[in-house]
Amino acid sequence: MSKEKTPYVLVENEVHLGRIATELKKEREIGVDLEANSMFRYQERVCLIQISTPGQNIIVDPLALDDLSPLASVFSNPRIRKVFHGADYDIRSLYRDFGIEVYALFDTHIAAKALGIPKTGLAALLKEKLGVTVSKKYQKRDWSKRPLAPGMLTYAVQDTCHLLPLSRMLEVELREKGRLWSFEQECERQAQVRPAPPDRKPLFMKFKGARKLSPRGLAVLDSILRLRDDMARHKDRPPFKIIGNEQIMEIAKRKPTTSEDLGQIQGVSARQVKVLGPSILKKVEESLTLPEDQLPRFPRKARRTSRLKG
Repeated sequence: MSKEKTPYVLVENEVHLGRIATELKKEREIGVDLEANSMFRYQERVCLIQISTPGQNIIVDPLALDDLSPLASVFSNPRIRKVFHGADYDIRSLYRDFGIEVYALFDTHIAAKALGIPKTGLAALLKEKLGVTVSKKYQKRDWSKRPLAPGMLTYAVQDTCHLLPLSRMLEVELREKGRLWSFEQECERQAQVRPAPPDRKPLFMKFKGARKLSPRGLAVLDSILRLRDDMARHKDRPPFKIIGNEQIMEIAKRKPTTSEDLGQIQGVSARQVKVLGPSILKKVEESLTLPEDQLPRFPRKARRTSRLKG
């Protein structure tokens, strides 16, 4: 889709944001999407906020602004419908980064599920309902880098500029099938999600396959996960870019003690062996010498018991 077909207004200063917020308060509905940098940073943050009205497309650059509070009253206004697609992540992010709460949510992903539509991704819905094909060319770009290429900004508004007509079409179908009320209840619940508090549980508790490991393997897994997390935080990179989950699981299972052993694990590169190898092997060695009574163990699942009435 060309730039001419999706014009946008870029907001990069507080004065402009104030004017835009005043205009948005007059709207009855807006389409919203976010771009973040979770693929490139340890601590992700919102890098763009895209807003579409029936008359214009707006891109707010939060990295250029110190205060986004003018938008808070727009998002919390119950008289303005906010149309998102798959709002869970966006609502958590808006609250985490800016303290912004969302009311009067219309989530097109929830609507598609309520209608029993098989393919509920936004691209699939836009193709099916509006005959629109959207590009995913810039989906995995680093949105925290500045300046952003014009093509990336045009891409950013492709989804939001179609959200309003899509939501109207889905609302008609929901009403016709008698599912509008239950859909609205689900959207209200979705709007109340908040970022989870810091998790104090061991990292292995949420690691796929960890429950099947022996206590010794679990000790290796725990030490490597903590090592990866420390490195990721220090380098400000996502943990998976330090070393992948599949490779960590193989390390926990095979417990390599030499660089040669580590290099034989599929997906572990020669560079990782060189750079990470000494630290990984040290953690494995420490885990292998850990006394039995200090080995981590997965909590046993509580068994459900039923009471028989006499």
